[in-house]
Amino acid sequence: MKQILGIDISKATLDVALSTDNKQFAQAEFANDGKGHKALQKWLKWHHVQELHVCLEATGRYGDEVARYLHAQGYDVSMVNPARIHAYGQSKLRRNKNDRLDARLIADFCYTQQPEHWTPPSVAQCELQELSREISTLKNDRQRKRNKLKSGLSSVTTRRSLERHIRFIEQEIAKLEQEIEQLIDDDPVLREDVALLTSIPAIGITTAVRFLAEVDVSRFQQAAQVAAYAGLIPREHSSGTSVHKKARLSNVGNRHLRTAFYMPSLAAHRSNPIIRALVDRLSERGKSKMTIIGAVMRKLLHLAFGVLKTRKPFDANHLHIIPVGG
Repeated sequence: MKQILGIDISKATLDVALSTDNKQFAQAEFANDGKGHKALQKWLKWHHVQELHVCLEATGRYGDEVARYLHAQGYDVSMVNPARIHAYGQSKLRRNKNDRLDARLIADFCYTQQPEHWTPPSVAQCELQELSREISTLKNDRQRKRNKLKSGLSSVTTRRSLERHIRFIEQEIAKLEQEIEQLIDDDPVLREDVALLTSIPAIGITTAVRFLAEVDVSRFQQAAQVAAYAGLIPREHSSGTSVHKKARLSNVGNRHLRTAFYMPSLAAHRSNPIIRALVDRLSERGKSKMTIIGAVMRKLLHLAFGVLKTRKPFDANHLHIIPVGG
């Protein structure tokens, strides 16, 4: 019988809860490092674990290594959005919270909900993701310093310091962008993926790279699943005849992927005939600006998924390249 293991992750420790029937739990704590991961494996063997479904929250980087390690041991691993675990805990009227109880809650969720299994990203995608996210962070830092520089500072020394920092950040961005170019040049699959994505009008090299850094299309069957993963699915809020709020984007998803498509969505109608038709249609229906932007972001994601899934470049005259369900 397959057992379940809930893991509550922190920077330094792993609190685990192991169960077969979701009633009795064996619990322990391990260091969140290589030695701790091996100790966890020994503990699992001591409990005669053979088939195991591991569940942990997808929170930052702290759980990545243990997830890869346990997957390499042949166990099924699920990385779950923390919002799902939180909502599950609320549904059970949970009153107390600590690491041990969190591990049991995650195990309970795993047992009852059977979340989808996780597949580790490739080495190339991991590298691309880290480089892409670091460039995004540096660009945000640069913009903050540019804004401060324009805020009316009177100190010449402060202004010169900010200018030096901006130049340094720009140099680091350029270096990381060169690393990404080299990574793509060295990988034929990445080269082809970038070419397919940039065949879509409004998607340039930067957006293509950020999409590939965050999405492994083999994990998704439909384009709508990618949109949900990005948090670009409209969320309805209505009840009876009296509550009818405007639909909003859920925003529960991969924010890196979501933000990557924001700027392209603002200009896509100028170069992409499919997007132009979509914008015209929604404008005629009186939709708000943000509703239209959200719809454009979602459509661009659908197109990106389509060209990668079918391995065919974008063609506005052949919309059948988008897989059924997208």
